[in-house]
Amino acid sequence: MATSITPLGRRVLVKRSNSEEKTAGGIFLPDTAKEKPQEAEVLALGTGKDEEGNDVAKLFTVKKGDKVLISKYGGTEIKLNGEDVLIINETDILGIIA
Repeated sequence: MATSITPLGRRVLVKRSNSEEKTAGGIFLPDTAKEKPQEAEVLALGTGKDEEGNDVAKLFTVKKGDKVLISKYGGTEIKLNGEDVLIINETDILGIIA
C-alpha cells in the first residue's frame, strides 16, 4: 500500500467530498444507492511536465487545498493510506468552488 503519491504530468490527486447520507425527504441511503460526489479537494499536483519534457507546472490552474468540481466518470480510483482518492487529468476539473 502506498503512503504517498506524486502524480505525473498534468495530473492531480483529489479526494472526493463525503456524499449525503440521507435525501431531502429524510430517507437514509445505503452506499450502493449513493451517487459519487462531484466535489473534491486537491491533495497534490503533478510534476508539470508535458510529453516532450517541457516544464508546464506554472500552467496549473488549481493549487493544493482548492475545492473543485470534477467530472463524474473521470480519473482512476486508488486507495491511499486507507482512503479512496482519485488521480485525474487537470482537464477533468470542471471548476474551482469559491
